[in-house]
Amino acid sequence: MARIYAFANQKGGVGKTTTAVSLAAYLANAGRRLLIVDADPQANATTSLGVNSANLHHSLYDVLIGRVSLSQTIVPVERPQMDLVPSAPELAGAEVEMVSIIARERLLSKALQPVAHLYDYVFIDTPPSLGLLTINALTAADDGVIIPIQCEYLALEGLSHLLYTIQLVRDNLNPRLRVAGMVLTMFDARTNLAKEVVEEVRRHFPRQVFQTVIPRSVRLGEAPSYGEPILAYAPHSAGAQAYWELTREFLQRERGLSVPTTR
Repeated sequence: MARIYAFANQKGGVGKTTTAVSLAAYLANAGRRLLIVDADPQANATTSLGVNSANLHHSLYDVLIGRVSLSQTIVPVERPQMDLVPSAPELAGAEVEMVSIIARERLLSKALQPVAHLYDYVFIDTPPSLGLLTINALTAADDGVIIPIQCEYLALEGLSHLLYTIQLVRDNLNPRLRVAGMVLTMFDARTNLAKEVVEEVRRHFPRQVFQTVIPRSVRLGEAPSYGEPILAYAPHSAGAQAYWELTREFLQRERGLSVPTTR
C-alpha cells in the first residue's frame, strides 16, 4: 500500500503546494510511483502540473460528493511521470455538501482505498484552512503530515492551532497520524528574522524539522506559471537543488528506503 502524507498549513503562501509538488516530482524522477491529490479549491497543485481544470470532466469534488470514483478522475502527468487527482473551483462548495454525508471526515480515506496499492506515495495538498477538506486529508494521511513553515514571524502564530487540530484528528479519527516533518521555506539569508525563525522552530521541534532549508527563489515562483515542477522548469536553480536535498533527506527518514543517486 502507498504511504500517504498530507501537506498542511492553514496559513496561505508558505510554499505548501510548491513543497508537495516538488518533493513528488523528485521522488517520481527517482522511480517512485506518485499520486498527488489536489484538495485545495484554488487548484494550485493542478495548475503547477500543467493541468487546466476547466478542461476536465471530473475532479476531486465529484469524488467527495459520490458522483464518481477516485480512479475516474486520475490524470497522468508526463514531466516527470506521476498521477494527479485534480481540483476545481467547485470544490469550494464541497464542505457544505459534505456536512450531511455520513462519516464525512473519512470520505477521502475511503475513496483512496481502491487505488492506494498502485502507488508508492500519495501526497495530499490541502487548502489554507482547517476545514472539512483538511480534516479529510489528515484522516487519510496514515503516514503523517508534512508542515511547510515560511521563515517569517507571522508564519509561527498559527502553528499551535494546526498542531491542536492534528491532535484532535489523531485522538478521534486517525490514531496513526503524526507530524512526519516540518519544512522551513522561503528562507532569506540576508535577514536576521529568517535566521531567528529557523532557530526558534528547531528549538521547539528538533526532531520534526528537516535540516534542508528551502531558499526564497524567483525560479520556484515562476515554475507554476509554466505548468512545470521546479525539476522540469529550472533543474539547476538554487530552489531545485534545495528540493533535491529535501528529497534525499525525506527518503533517509523513510525506514527501509535508500537515497537515490541520480537526478
